[in-house]
Amino acid sequence: MKKMKADGVPISMITAYDYPSAKLAEEAGVDVILVGDSLGNVVQGQQSTLPVTLDEMIYHTKLVTRAISAPFVVADMPFMTYHGSLDQSLHNIGRLMREGLCKAVKMEGGVEIAHTVQASVQAGVPVMGHIGLTPQSVYQIGGYRVQGKNNEQARKLIDDAKVLEQAGAFAIVLELVTDELAEQITKQLSIPTIGIGAGPHCDGQVLVFHDLLQYASPVIPKKFVKAYANIGDSIRNGIAEYVKEVKNRSFPSQEHAFHAELEAAGPLYGGKSEG
Repeated sequence: MKKMKADGVPISMITAYDYPSAKLAEEAGVDVILVGDSLGNVVQGQQSTLPVTLDEMIYHTKLVTRAISAPFVVADMPFMTYHGSLDQSLHNIGRLMREGLCKAVKMEGGVEIAHTVQASVQAGVPVMGHIGLTPQSVYQIGGYRVQGKNNEQARKLIDDAKVLEQAGAFAIVLELVTDELAEQITKQLSIPTIGIGAGPHCDGQVLVFHDLLQYASPVIPKKFVKAYANIGDSIRNGIAEYVKEVKNRSFPSQEHAFHAELEAAGPLYGGKSEG
């Protein structure tokens, strides 16, 4: 990924939470798959990512890593699993790596988690940072708001990015950060930036699987999301057609049925037996 940044090759990243979505993402040629704790919102129907547990992240990460061979798989450390003692944080990180079989973990935060990032990297764990809008801190920062709009926020985010780089992070996600600030951070770092709602100047982009494919009901439009398909409507319409055909008895038809061999059509099928 560092070479891709150096060579000016954009990095494509997408979230995936299960075997079929990861398989399809790999077949489409994506570079990086993120097993995001956003599964709390899009898979579990939660209002935030906070309820997602370490065991749930391990489960979904295993489904994804079982599916793919080429893309680099990163898994989110869930809420409050890397903010305690270093021993406990490293234990949790080790579980996600060892049991989920991901290649790296992602942590939200800047200066306040730098020591954990550094200790993880020293222990042999690749770490992706995440600053800007950090969903695990959504209640602390006052909701889902664009970050870096004023000088104070901008300076803090630049400091956070540089500290994470110094701590050994190999890349940083910039979420809902102003275009101008994302460009500035990207130019100042030697490691790649991956944007989501952070404009076109990042070294790569990430979107949620369910957002870019409109795999939801209802679909909630987001300014920073471009929809490349609408599988939600396709799924709904397909199921509705199935229900209709079951109700009018046009499915299953004879082409979907199995038949006995003629000589077997004896007593078992209600026929008369000889003698």
